Amino acid sequence: MLFSLFVRNILYLCKKNENMEGLVKIYLRLLQETENKTFRYLYQSIDWNERCIALIGAKGVGKTTLLLQHIKCSFADKNEALFASLDNTWFASHSIFDLADEFYTNGGTHLFLDEIHHYPNWATEIKNIYDSFPKLKIVFTGSSLLQIYKSTADLSRRVVYEKLEGLSFREFLKFENVGDFPVFSIEELLESHQDIAFQITEKISQNNENTKIMPLFKKYLKNGYYMFYKEGLKKYGTKLQEAVNNVIDVDVPAIENIEFESRHKLKRLMAVLSALVPYTPNITNLSATINSNRNNTVKYLSLLANAKLLNWVSFKNKRIGDLTKPDKVLLNNTNLSYLYGENVNKGSARETFFVNQVGAVADIVLAPQGDFMVDRYTFEVGGKRKSFNQIKDAPNGFEVADDLEIGHNNKIPLWLFGFLY
Repeated sequence: MLFSLFVRNILYLCKKNENMEGLVKIYLRLLQETENKTFRYLYQSIDWNERCIALIGAKGVGKTTLLLQHIKCSFADKNEALFASLDNTWFASHSIFDLADEFYTNGGTHLFLDEIHHYPNWATEIKNIYDSFPKLKIVFTGSSLLQIYKSTADLSRRVVYEKLEGLSFREFLKFENVGDFPVFSIEELLESHQDIAFQITEKISQNNENTKIMPLFKKYLKNGYYMFYKEGLKKYGTKLQEAVNNVIDVDVPAIENIEFESRHKLKRLMAVLSALVPYTPNITNLSATINSNRNNTVKYLSLLANAKLLNWVSFKNKRIGDLTKPDKVLLNNTNLSYLYGENVNKGSARETFFVNQVGAVADIVLAPQGDFMVDRYTFEVGGKRKSFNQIKDAPNGFEVADDLEIGHNNKIPLWLFGFLY
């Protein structure tokens, strides 16, 4: 009865524009179906009192769910909030400003807009809404990172930006109901990794009989980075491929004026790099492989990196730009590695995981000795039996070892770096 009354009330807000009824019904259905038992790491750290918030991140990491969870948990009077996805056909004949005007006029206070990059000139309209309705709070999401950054000029000093990463290994364990563990800083891991690893593995064994950390870690590497893994693993690969194609076919063209042939080359480049990473790019060879010129190939690499399909790593103090060749290229996460083939190179997967998880919380560069540097620390990534002679003389050098449950001295289990957020 209460939900029916809620539906009637919020539909009343839209009585001047009956066409909005379908938009509102979708919102109410999504809200009703949203679970609010488990939350992403970013949920508690966002200051929801800010007037305008941009939530950005790769497609499939859970931005939509996070907004709906906030509405469901924070508004006793659901009439105060409205959620709408900008890829809805309603916006083919209506503007965001129209929506905000109608909603605000009828007492709405919090407007949540999903997939903002699907709407042309979105930045100008958000700015106009911000200036025209001083008591209306706006939260919008965007998957296409480059467009968000390119469009910020009209929104300078108005928007607070929040970045949502894919699931960390720590969060994956929480969603798997294996255990709810705290976040650790890099410094805490380096100083106390043996104690931390022991506490985590002991708790997992106590709570889940015969469950070990390493099989869980391997499961995460293959299927655990994107939120839609919770919908079932049978079609996970298909959904991930659809997400990648959507980024290349829909999001990237919204950013850059590229033709269909260029989209095909972006997909070809992803497939080629998946077999090579970690890879020091030879732009001439890459260009020949995808039938492109040098400038376009570097531009394609930049587009894929900004779309969160690749990661770039370069040496310290090297400027990264659209026409700058990266020193090393990796796929963004290991789920993408397995998307392009089951026989994933272990060394590649290790470095991909390390850069993905550490890069979410710190600046990471290539090391003159070893593999990577974070601040003053040097890391060499490999298997547990690998010789780490490369960093034996490096100050603050640490070995990051796969297939290792608990480390010792300066040898740290790779999986522990999944507890940074």
